[in-house]
Amino acid sequence: MLDFSLEPETGALSARIAAAIGRKIRTGAAGPGEKLPSVRKLAARLAVSPFTIVAAYDRLVAEGLVMARPKSGFFVAAPAAAPRATLSLDPLPSSRTGINPIWMMRQTLSTGSDREKPGCGWLPPDWLPDSALRAALRTVARTGTRSTEAADLVEYGVPLGFRPLREMLARRLNELEIPAETDRLLLTDSASQAIDLVCRYLVAPGDTVLVDDPGYFNFHAAVRAQRATCLAVPLTPTGPDLDVLERLAAVHRPKLYLTNAGPQNPTGARLGIACAHRLLDLARRHDFRILEDDIFRDFEARPGIRLAALDALQRVIHIGSFSKTLSAAMRIGFISADPATLADLADLKLAASFGNNEVSARAIHRLLADGSYRKHVAALRDRLARCRGLVMKRLTRIGLRPWLPAAAETGEGLFLWMELPLGQDALPVAHLARQRGMILAAGAIFSPNDETDGRWSTYMRFNVAQSQDPQLASFLSAALS
Repeated sequence: MLDFSLEPETGALSARIAAAIGRKIRTGAAGPGEKLPSVRKLAARLAVSPFTIVAAYDRLVAEGLVMARPKSGFFVAAPAAAPRATLSLDPLPSSRTGINPIWMMRQTLSTGSDREKPGCGWLPPDWLPDSALRAALRTVARTGTRSTEAADLVEYGVPLGFRPLREMLARRLNELEIPAETDRLLLTDSASQAIDLVCRYLVAPGDTVLVDDPGYFNFHAAVRAQRATCLAVPLTPTGPDLDVLERLAAVHRPKLYLTNAGPQNPTGARLGIACAHRLLDLARRHDFRILEDDIFRDFEARPGIRLAALDALQRVIHIGSFSKTLSAAMRIGFISADPATLADLADLKLAASFGNNEVSARAIHRLLADGSYRKHVAALRDRLARCRGLVMKRLTRIGLRPWLPAAAETGEGLFLWMELPLGQDALPVAHLARQRGMILAAGAIFSPNDETDGRWSTYMRFNVAQSQDPQLASFLSAALS
């Protein structure tokens, strides 16, 4: 019989028993295939409940140290084979292919939280309301005690998503004069899923889609996933270059135009009212839809123009999420659109994913309902404003120049769009930064052109919240000299 003794450790008794048996297995005292004592015998020997032994064995099975054979008992498992060497998922890109959008996303997600990420698109963890999120989750768990509420936490949920959250989102959109209604809102598992659903719904292989240049690189990936073509529309400080957009629309008959509301990613530009009205007129005359991504809404103290408000959700599909302001782990986004489009998108979502992230929806609803979210984003805006000034001062001191000089000081949002001094190429600088363990966002990745025309090759996007370390300016100064 396997001989072991329990160490005076803290923690659950089942965990202590599992740890003691695990030590014997790892040191070779129990070899592969050896049968472990039966649940009843070991329970009697240790004077514990059989349920405690079952829990201990279950832990060992989960660790891969023990295997269960129905009606035979528990046996020591064969040691796992050493993992085969594989090619690194983190190769440095060549200067020919550049740092492409998918590479950029992979790097920022796989790089440890202790590394500098001035080029990433989200807030540092310590800027997010961890304690409030945990409290909201505890409240959700406690609330689900009645049978109907408990079922809601283990079932799929209604097709449109948790209704109380949709009611609150409708009120928030109405504040922007967007005529959203509770039943004209669809919850999604993030804004990324919302973008994917809209592209699947509207775009077929061979179609063309208009995107801002520079613009959010995930737009490009979503379009190309549908085997469609991105057409670059040059961005101006007040919105897209409508003369270029009109020529492209007349020739290529695009299905969709993808853009940001509020502070544009990566430039921070804001849509002007004249540009907005003319853009909507072009969409009507050339019969294309507009996806308005409003993920940065709560970084604006006074929200600017929304196409969905001017258009009353006729051609414009409006989306948003809370991943930038609350948590990237709690994946909740939303779509607001005309009734027919929304019904089709809801059906497409059911076909693709069937369910909803009910727990996250309830937790976010709790934060909105108790006022925690409002206080949090107000503090975020103040903190970002202070950081923006500091980062701007450090970067301009070493010769970088903002694309929007006025917005650099009075603007809002996460990003600064900066040109390197003396027309230097940003790509080699980003390569060198990656070798030093730092993620920088070279301007080329924000252009939809595979072979960039070089318009943005001298630019970089800086996340002001992630650019606080003075070593960033020191690195750039050395790399650019």
